[in-house]
Amino acid sequence: MKAKQVVVHENTPHGMRGIVWSFKRYWQLWLLALPAIFFVVLFAYVPMWGIQLAFRKFEPSKGITGGKWMGLSYFKQFFASPMFGNIMRNTISISLWTLVMGFIAPIILALLINQIASTKIKGLVQTITYMPHFISTVVIVAMLNIFLTPETGLLGKFLGDTSLLGEPKWFTPIYWISEVWQHCGWNCIIYLAALSSVDVALYEAAKIDGAGRMQLIRYVDIPTILPTCGILLIMNMGSVLSVGFEKVFLMQNALNSSASEVISTYTYKIGILGSQFSYSTAIGLFNTLVNFFFLILANYISKRVSDTSIF
Repeated sequence: MKAKQVVVHENTPHGMRGIVWSFKRYWQLWLLALPAIFFVVLFAYVPMWGIQLAFRKFEPSKGITGGKWMGLSYFKQFFASPMFGNIMRNTISISLWTLVMGFIAPIILALLINQIASTKIKGLVQTITYMPHFISTVVIVAMLNIFLTPETGLLGKFLGDTSLLGEPKWFTPIYWISEVWQHCGWNCIIYLAALSSVDVALYEAAKIDGAGRMQLIRYVDIPTILPTCGILLIMNMGSVLSVGFEKVFLMQNALNSSASEVISTYTYKIGILGSQFSYSTAIGLFNTLVNFFFLILANYISKRVSDTSIF
């Protein structure tokens, strides 16, 4: 059968003319993508107009753009705040533990599930492990409170007279362990998809050479999923300081506030409850800029080391 020849258009226009040319030639594809483009523009780019609130003194009568220009004063106020050190320490600690353990656990789970020979058992294990992903955050926190309640809780009976949610030193471990348990099975699906593309001949050749299960994982499975791991790690680095507000806020109480106050909860209390909208916007912008820096840095390092990147 004669192979289909791919025609390359050498005189394809560039810039704005290239966009117009692409729209005329592939207008069906552009039409399909139009709802998604509209959604991104409306909810991701239009709200950026409000970023200037971080540099202005907000006055309701004058709107977002009518307040007095304050420059970087709100950023300096946050850096000089007595809460800055504690908030950053808590945010970094919770984020890094969740990022590292939440990145490693799905990989290990995917490698273990891939070694199960029976298709039915493999499907059952997958179903059981990714079911917690569909439990709401409110229910997860309620389960933690029930399990860790002294005297009546399933785990609280063995952990003393005080609930672990009231102990600041236990807040971070409880948070990331419950996060890993809830999302590990769901996150491993993408690694299982990558492992499904491995040529069966590679396993057969390795077994003929005397490779055991650990050798198959080390020399066949892990190299297969490394590019996927690199891409997902880069994307996760873009949210290194973005600790989930809902779960932290629901787990927070007067006893553990010294370990549970993070940027998102502090911004909520300052902005919504305290009506300091400009100050809270500056804190949120600082958080976004730090995440963006880590994303660019991780992408640059990955591209130099392994030639794997997202841009």
